[in-house]
Amino acid sequence: MTNTGAKPIGAEDEASAAQAVQAMFNSIAPRYDLLNHVLSANIDRLWWNRTARRFRGTLVRPDAAILDICCGTGDMTMALLKHRPQNARPVLAGDFARAMLTRGSEKFSSHGAIAIEADALHLPLRNNSLDLIVSAFGFRNLANYDAGLREFHRVLKPGGQLGILDFSEPGGILGKLYAFYFRNILPKIGQAIMGQSGPYQYLPESVGNFPAPPRMLEMMRAAGYTECAWKPYTFGIAGLYTAQHPTEQIS
Repeated sequence: MTNTGAKPIGAEDEASAAQAVQAMFNSIAPRYDLLNHVLSANIDRLWWNRTARRFRGTLVRPDAAILDICCGTGDMTMALLKHRPQNARPVLAGDFARAMLTRGSEKFSSHGAIAIEADALHLPLRNNSLDLIVSAFGFRNLANYDAGLREFHRVLKPGGQLGILDFSEPGGILGKLYAFYFRNILPKIGQAIMGQSGPYQYLPESVGNFPAPPRMLEMMRAAGYTECAWKPYTFGIAGLYTAQHPTEQIS
């Protein structure tokens, strides 16, 4: 059975799962960027930029209301900002891990984005208020995936777009090699750089527990989205889910 949300070790319910994830990301914030780039050989930068280009049609509109949720230290936000015109409406960059958000704000606050401390499951935003929501490598950490999809649906305008960039597990021989690296080597590198093993032991577990693309697309459609699709990146190591809030029907 597919998990309904992230399940850090020791978490007994959704509230404790969210608290554990929040504490974990606050603890690794100081060296988060360094470790991500080392572990991915900077491929993560390509993924962020490719995701931003996918939504360029919305990003170039000066009045578009955009949210990067689970923004972490702001790399996805910066990729989105590259496509924003001068004097455009600021991008909202939200995260519930204050230490991560503080570091992200240092990157993007002078480039046209506003940091908001916000829980993805309880966004402090009005119904039908956003043209685009993007989440890069954060959705997988939500305590309840269905609730997250419904909350994003609530704040998107009719016709608004959703993009979720996250890890997946490729198949075949490559998948087996990747799984070995992910489960055996990556946690050891993480421990060497961070001085703690927990967060990078959690990472492969969270990817293994995350819904596979067919199931994730089913969940998106069940939450009310249309035009749901998944585009694999780098042989399926990561991938971009896209969907649209249905436009209003004319009676």
